[in-house]
Amino acid sequence: MTEQPDPPKIEFPCDYPIKVLGRSGDEFQRVVLELVERHAPGFDRDTVLVKGSSKGTFTSINVTIVATGPEQLDALHQDLMGTGLVQMVI
Repeated sequence: MTEQPDPPKIEFPCDYPIKVLGRSGDEFQRVVLELVERHAPGFDRDTVLVKGSSKGTFTSINVTIVATGPEQLDALHQDLMGTGLVQMVI
């Protein structure tokens, strides 16, 4: 059995892109951006990209934050998934 190489290590702090997918709705964008702001205060809202699916069922929100460490990323992921509005965080 051959050994798999370790994935590359992330050096913090760094710009970290995040894509959040969920069902389209009035609350989705507001809740996602509030949580991102809570975990990465002052992130650049001008870089936020919101796209709806072709049928309008789902929305994706792309944000780039300055990640300070794995604890921050884990906490943000848990809070996003805990909303019940988020299907996936990439």
